[in-house]
Amino acid sequence: MVGFENFTERLLSIVSARVLTLVITFVTTPIVVRLLDPAGYGNYAVLLSVFTIWILPVSSAVTEGVQKYVGEDRDGDAAWGARVVGFYFLFGGALVVVSVALLLAFTALGGAAWLFGDSFTLYFYLLAAFVLVAQFRAIGYHAVLGFGNEKATATFDVAKKFLTMAVGITLVVTAGMGVAGMLVGHVVANVIIAVAAAFIVVRTADLSAVTFQSMRELPLRELVAFNALNVVLVFLVLSMAHVDVLMLRTFGSPESTGFYKAALSTSEYLWIVPMALQTVLLHSSSSLWAEGRTEELSRIASRLTRYTLLLVVLMALGMAVLVDRFVPLYFGAEYEASIVPLLVLLPGVVGFAAARPLQAIGQGSGNLRTLIVAVGGAAGLNFALNALLIPQYGMMGAAAATSVGYGSMFAFLLWSAYQLGYDPLQDVRPVRLLATAVISAPVVWGVNELVTNDVLALLVVPPIGFVVYFVAAVGVGAVGIDEVQSIADRAPSRLAAPLRAALSWVS
Repeated sequence: MVGFENFTERLLSIVSARVLTLVITFVTTPIVVRLLDPAGYGNYAVLLSVFTIWILPVSSAVTEGVQKYVGEDRDGDAAWGARVVGFYFLFGGALVVVSVALLLAFTALGGAAWLFGDSFTLYFYLLAAFVLVAQFRAIGYHAVLGFGNEKATATFDVAKKFLTMAVGITLVVTAGMGVAGMLVGHVVANVIIAVAAAFIVVRTADLSAVTFQSMRELPLRELVAFNALNVVLVFLVLSMAHVDVLMLRTFGSPESTGFYKAALSTSEYLWIVPMALQTVLLHSSSSLWAEGRTEELSRIASRLTRYTLLLVVLMALGMAVLVDRFVPLYFGAEYEASIVPLLVLLPGVVGFAAARPLQAIGQGSGNLRTLIVAVGGAAGLNFALNALLIPQYGMMGAAAATSVGYGSMFAFLLWSAYQLGYDPLQDVRPVRLLATAVISAPVVWGVNELVTNDVLALLVVPPIGFVVYFVAAVGVGAVGIDEVQSIADRAPSRLAAPLRAALSWVS
């Protein structure tokens, strides 16, 4: 059972990988945007949204399940993990075969061309291959994660992003394949990671002892019930991240979709650490739920919520101050239309980021019905507002609707936490959090105004802003010196040294 042993070290593995992935994304996104142009980039964004929604029923039926149950290692059964992996491999494989067959039939009958245009017929055939290989990559990835090998999955994250961009951009540049080339990049990357994950699983678990009879001894009713409910939960969450793009493409133009996607992609940089927390917390919190340690869960959840809000508000503040400089420089002058939608999205993205760890803790409880009610409320609000505002206001309507929907996610998941029996606000210190932001914002804005060169501002403002924010947070008690010292003690030396230096200066 993995639990919270070496939690900081395992979390830092995931965070480090997400940062490296962010660097790759940061470097390659403007290249892809310029190679595909706004219309092509909008079509690419639509295809990724379609992929996410199409694979959702087959992927979410296995991924969180294999990660959760492999991590539990019930009753000291040495073969438990291997049997869980075997069951999910067969179950997930059968689901994806059916899914791919339906997608191929839909495309062959002209469904893709009818929805989006003739060029999408080829794209949807490539999408079918993408769905097939992504399913087996996801099963292997989450099995490795369930075994507590976050270092391996961190490597997978970076390698997948690098391979996708390297292969895709190469095909676009050398073969003129456009959007199709980017899709081939996704297929190749997922094949390579699937093979690597399978190799680690085989070395970790003794799959030779797995038989149909041994798999029948698993609590199949419990596993299937969790799988089915998790499909609903993940569908609701992902609908919030993609329904706006699909609706905007349906009611608007490819160009407006491309501009909006640029704003959405930029705002999602705020999710790096919360998503890493979500990844580690699912299988880590399962052990505490199994042992009924809700008081400890409250303590951990409230502290993580406070840290998440502190970090995400800092990043949102910097993004809001620098957006006028960053967007035209990064995406190109024509993407200035993305600036205002990005600013509108930021408040909601902060709430959605803070909700991510709470979702993982709720999934770890196994009681998904309460979680589904909560997320369903946020998703329903998000869908209704997008349907109401996009036809009238285009991408500004999409930004406003999505921001409200994202922000409501945090409120709904707080309700679900109390229903499940733990308190994520036990030690959040909201007044001190607000004071930190209020003190820091004018200083960060003032520094930005003093620097006239855009590139220099992007280099200078973030570190100065971090120092000001850190001093304010410690000064008002949003975070204690002892807490930072504790983090420094557990962090790798390359991170611990600057933290201790900052602490000594503040003291």
